[in-house]
Amino acid sequence: MSATVSPEVSPAPGAAVSPAPRSTVGPAPRPAVSPAVRLAGAHYPVAVVGGGQAGLSLSYHLRRHGIDHVVVEAHQVGHEWRERRWDSFCLVTPNWQCRLPGFPYQGDDPDGFMVRDEIVRYLQDYVAFFRPPLVEGVTVTGLRRAPGGRFELTTTEGGFTADQVVVATGPYHTPSVPRMAERLPAGIGQIHSSRYRNADQLPEGAVLVVGTGQSGCQIAEDLHLAGRQVHLAVGSAPRVARFYRGRDCVAWLDEMGHYAKGIDSFDDAAAVRMRVNHYVTGRDGGRDIDLRAFARDGMRLYGRLTGITSALGPTAPGPATPGPTTLEFADDLKVNLDRADAVAESIKDAIDAHISAHGIQAPREARYVPVWEPSEHLAELDPAEAGITSVVWSTGFTRDHRWIEIPAFDGRGYPMHRRGATSTPGLYFLGLPWQYSWGSGRFEAVGRDAGFLADHIDASRRLADVCGALTGAPDSVASALPLG
Repeated sequence: MSATVSPEVSPAPGAAVSPAPRSTVGPAPRPAVSPAVRLAGAHYPVAVVGGGQAGLSLSYHLRRHGIDHVVVEAHQVGHEWRERRWDSFCLVTPNWQCRLPGFPYQGDDPDGFMVRDEIVRYLQDYVAFFRPPLVEGVTVTGLRRAPGGRFELTTTEGGFTADQVVVATGPYHTPSVPRMAERLPAGIGQIHSSRYRNADQLPEGAVLVVGTGQSGCQIAEDLHLAGRQVHLAVGSAPRVARFYRGRDCVAWLDEMGHYAKGIDSFDDAAAVRMRVNHYVTGRDGGRDIDLRAFARDGMRLYGRLTGITSALGPTAPGPATPGPTTLEFADDLKVNLDRADAVAESIKDAIDAHISAHGIQAPREARYVPVWEPSEHLAELDPAEAGITSVVWSTGFTRDHRWIEIPAFDGRGYPMHRRGATSTPGLYFLGLPWQYSWGSGRFEAVGRDAGFLADHIDASRRLADVCGALTGAPDSVASALPLG
């Protein structure tokens, strides 16, 4: 019998598993349709699907343009941060980079890193600040374009129409767990990183964390600091130093223009969009995440997890019984660690060059020296012998745009767009990683992207009004506008 893979942890027999605790930012607001906003049977010039930082930022700019619109959020503002982040979660970028339009960070710790509940409160305060036309607790289940050019949206509260639609649901929709997870023994609890809260939530015993993106590395650290024996399957994600030559590396990179550099300035734009983020942490004031140091201090590191096999037990009358399970790892641990270090050092090289070119006075700093090296390739591991009782799958998310009945995607399911505008007039996306720059999709630059799209939407609306008055054509002509 294989383990059941679900968002919740499945406990080992006899092990007590605490439920995932909720956020401490008061009770989650009850989903409700604002009495000032009507959906069923209504028509809006612009519909924004998604009420996270992207959708709210766009709403701010649309209001600045005087454009009537509605923002439809499936849950409540802050849901992703409240429900899909662990207890010790914090931003990995400094608070001063929180620059939602008209509402930059105003706290007393600009160089600090907001924790989960503070991030939720920041978004809630943003809603209170400009009171967008927001509908919460309503899911958009379908989007199609009618023959006349208008968009038809189906929701759990009835259907409505819009002239233009912005999909601001982000890229992280469905937790992704590899099929090999089904081969783990039923006695090993499994949980996706989006449902992890703290070490006490898991059964006693060692934990295997699969994946070393930002979530995997920070969860591995959280478990390590809680005194758990951690086994970590290391992937190819790069890392960055937290501080270098007297400043946060983010501050240097911001000053150097890296967060504003447009995707169209890269020769390999498609590859750039698929890059994973560098791992680092803002925990306890911010520090490096050094997997080698974790290994030196007792964490067990392996290459990528490539397979899970289970042999059959001794033959006997009746059905065969599962035998020992084996976890299989690629021989790429050293390569992955070396490449992550190389990326971190190349960023320092760029900072050094910037300091030198501009004559900036900054303290000298010794370069990183590896504190641990893998001595052998650990190709296999018996989870029972290692005492592993639970697995945290930090294996990312998949996009789910099946509700959009418009051909606006490439063969990988990625929206085809330029700065958020698709080839379908009036259909836009916002909040995607690398939508235009490194900062897209984050608090740092999502407002810039939203401002650009709001300008584009306004120009499209005005041009459509003029052309409609002259020709009687109802269709948007957004595709005729320059994207800048």
